[in-house]
Amino acid sequence: MNRTELIELLEEHRNERGIDHWNRLNPKPDGLKSFGLGLTVLRNLAKKVGRDHKFSKELWESDIYDVKVISLLIDDPKQITREQAETQVDNLRQGHLAHVFSSCNAALAKTSFVVPLLMDWINSDSTIRKRCGYGLLYEVSKFTKKSAPNNAFFLDRIEQILNSFKDENNIIKGAMGGALMGIGKRNVELNSAALKVAHTMGPIDVNSGVTSCEPFDVAKHLTSDYIKNKLNI
Repeated sequence: MNRTELIELLEEHRNERGIDHWNRLNPKPDGLKSFGLGLTVLRNLAKKVGRDHKFSKELWESDIYDVKVISLLIDDPKQITREQAETQVDNLRQGHLAHVFSSCNAALAKTSFVVPLLMDWINSDSTIRKRCGYGLLYEVSKFTKKSAPNNAFFLDRIEQILNSFKDENNIIKGAMGGALMGIGKRNVELNSAALKVAHTMGPIDVNSGVTSCEPFDVAKHLTSDYIKNKLNI
């Protein structure tokens, strides 16, 4: 599939209601436009394209939001470089792009350098890097492979969140909350440690000023029946 064919495919799925919603969420789109497609639809379309690092880099230069999302979804973790990650994070002009870039089963989270990258980013002074760093930490918290970080690593991150969340804005607090939730789902020890911090943080205000959302209550998630059954608590 080439770029023209992809645009035609997106046009076939054009969603006027989604476009109106996107415009409300992005009153200052910074040169981007959208076909109004949701992430589920974009995921399905990305599967039709398949992994393609070269095509991903080409699509990233588009001024169409949906194309940029597909670019992130089809990238090949084995070919992503640290230089590419640093360049892309500086060009995340829309909030949800940052979410797809660092979460949503992100390709970046599957790179060999994800742990040192997320550590650099959560310790940076850049809001977008911190947000994405904690998004990557959430993805890493789901790792089950033998090379996954150990409990000590995650306990240190829980303490880091505890010591720094008060000084962060709500965007970063929301990302911290997501990471804390992911870590607390790993095992009983981490659940107990994460839950203490979640209670200290309290529900996190994630309203954007454009939409109204319920506060993000990490403690509520970590004490759900699903988690209790999963961890045999």
